[in-house]
Amino acid sequence: MLLTIDVGNTHTVLGLFDGAEIIEHWRISTDPRRTADELAVLMQGLMGAHPLLGGELGEGIDGIAICATVPSVLHELREVTRRYYGDVPAVIVEPGVKTGVPILTDNPKEVGADRIINAVAAAELYGGPAIVVDFGTATTFDAVSAKGQYIGGVIAPGIEISVEALGVKGAQLRKIEVARPRSVIGRNTVEAMQAGIVYGFAGQVDGVVERMARELADDPDDVTVIATGGLAPMVLGESTVIDEHEPWLTLIGLRLVYERNVNRP
Repeated sequence: MLLTIDVGNTHTVLGLFDGAEIIEHWRISTDPRRTADELAVLMQGLMGAHPLLGGELGEGIDGIAICATVPSVLHELREVTRRYYGDVPAVIVEPGVKTGVPILTDNPKEVGADRIINAVAAAELYGGPAIVVDFGTATTFDAVSAKGQYIGGVIAPGIEISVEALGVKGAQLRKIEVARPRSVIGRNTVEAMQAGIVYGFAGQVDGVVERMARELADDPDDVTVIATGGLAPMVLGESTVIDEHEPWLTLIGLRLVYERNVNRP
């Protein structure tokens, strides 16, 4: 079994692969204060009852792949792999790790590992040219060329950040549940805010993707647009440009990078 771990700024997603198939997944909050031992206990609690894994931490896991955007959490996960999975091959995505995707930005080292991993999965699953829209703490748009190269992207404030900012900065506003309202024209303050979030972000996605596609390909219709991230379902039904929804894109990319860096028997 391969354990994949994607550490984002808000949530950490763990996925368990049996070959190419993801058979289980878990989502937890990302807390930079957790120690390696606390992470190990949490992981044991999640995985300990799985029928395909043993009762002891690490039993049944024969590989680990990790990408992280939070350095302090990555540091503790390194310690987890050393102390609790010492004999298990581990691939941590960082400069020098073979991904198979050339990075053609001005400074490749500053591109988030999760964005590169998404490009790996997009190129493998759908080919290029492609655009990955990841609805996370930030909404990111990443461009993959027809040759499978990562050529850059766009970073915008995410849905949850925008909701929190409205609640904090708006004197008569409050934090709301992110949900689709009854109509675009809100009949009350909550619905008006929900409409602004859902339809506003759908319009943002359509506008940014259309502009990127014109730069990415001679025929923008040749560009495959893939949505991922925990909040993608909120926008899927309203955006006109999204072609594919792959919620486990980053975990699939981690599996691919692991296979490209570890000689499996």
